[in-house]
Amino acid sequence: MAVIACGCRSGERRPSPDSTLSRTAPADSLAASFGNGVEVWFTLSRAARGSDGRACQERGLEIRHGSDRIQVPLLYTGEAPALLNDSTMRAVLWNHCEPVATYRVDLRTGRPVPERAEAIE
Repeated sequence: MAVIACGCRSGERRPSPDSTLSRTAPADSLAASFGNGVEVWFTLSRAARGSDGRACQERGLEIRHGSDRIQVPLLYTGEAPALLNDSTMRAVLWNHCEPVATYRVDLRTGRPVPERAEAIE
């Protein structure tokens, strides 16, 4: 007859070293609300670290108007966008916790277009 021994203690659970880090993304939060009924929300999230070692969360943007939801592709930011006119907002692309370029984003399609080639100062 074989006996199998288990090194587990009943009722006791040890957290893994990684379980103390939050693995949940921040909840969606309102980034900007414009008078034309358009809202822009921070949605997706990625953890980043600046060149000086400080940590930050860079967030994706989603345009919401009524039941329409339009993701702004490939643009993570650390700040709220600004309305330029009824159909366009300005959003700042961040990388490694730093602003790197400004984009004009079409509020109807979510398409970002670089505002200028040079980096933000």
